[in-house]
Amino acid sequence: MLKNNFLFFVLVLISSYSTNAQYTETINSNRPGVSQGAFAVGRGVLQFETGLRYGQDEHNLLKYKTDLYGFDYSIRYGVFMEQLEFQFSGTYLYSNQTQTIGGQMRERSFSNFKSNFIGAKYLVYDPYKGRIFEKANIRSWKANRAFKWETLIPAISVYAGANILFGDNPYLPQNTGSLTPQAGIATQNNWGKWVFVMNFIADKFTEDIPTYSGVFTLTRTLSRYFSIFAEYQAIKSDFYSDDLMRGGAAYLFSDNLQVDLFGVVNFKDTPQRWQVGAGVSYRLDMHDIDEIIRSPEEKDDKEEDKKSKKEQREEMLEGGDDPSNEN
Repeated sequence: MLKNNFLFFVLVLISSYSTNAQYTETINSNRPGVSQGAFAVGRGVLQFETGLRYGQDEHNLLKYKTDLYGFDYSIRYGVFMEQLEFQFSGTYLYSNQTQTIGGQMRERSFSNFKSNFIGAKYLVYDPYKGRIFEKANIRSWKANRAFKWETLIPAISVYAGANILFGDNPYLPQNTGSLTPQAGIATQNNWGKWVFVMNFIADKFTEDIPTYSGVFTLTRTLSRYFSIFAEYQAIKSDFYSDDLMRGGAAYLFSDNLQVDLFGVVNFKDTPQRWQVGAGVSYRLDMHDIDEIIRSPEEKDDKEEDKKSKKEQREEMLEGGDDPSNEN
């Protein structure tokens, strides 16, 4: 019942809204956190996001220690409309584990995809589209400086797709299917130099052991080129549950190139986990020329101007003058 309600909610959101996404002049990357923003990359934009990670898990009860090496990847492509992007993303891990059993040290290595997702994201609501037409209150300095409740309304997108996995996977529960669904909701608030993103994700919800998670990311822009972020992720599953904290920074080399660093820790010892990593994001910007967006007042003024010029021309023609004749 919960699965059906979730899918119904996603379909309602998709069918209920129509809006324009915010294409940005500089690259819009989901790195270095694991959440994704509400906005698509923009029609005609092909974007690559990748990175390397290293970490360690240490389980006090099972007495094992695992060195972990990973490769993250993401390809995002905006096509058909500004609100829509297709995604191919995931993480491939290699682990080297040592475990003490009966006083003896045993070692084993294993690797596979922790995730390998293909799907699409669609922006269903953009509250910033109408706000660009808001005018300052010239009669009240206090009104212009006062808190505006509408800034709490976020942009909202939905995404859905499938995990494509191969063979026996040591990072997932036994008997997990090779093709499993994933769906989520992403929200985004832009508050000047602050950006707050929330993700709510249902993963493998058709399997015996589904995973549900929430990711909350706060980013602060320090300059045009430099930003920092903090992120909290809650994971709930009968196979693996955890609370993770991430932090890091990103540097913008150019409008189309960004590099980043990050670190992650958790707060338990079954296992105790930490990771560090670095990555790069690059886009090929083939975005179409944006349609000029005008406020309702500007559209009315333009129509009035056209009407006025038409009336002037008709009056001149009735008077025997041809406005196209300069002599």
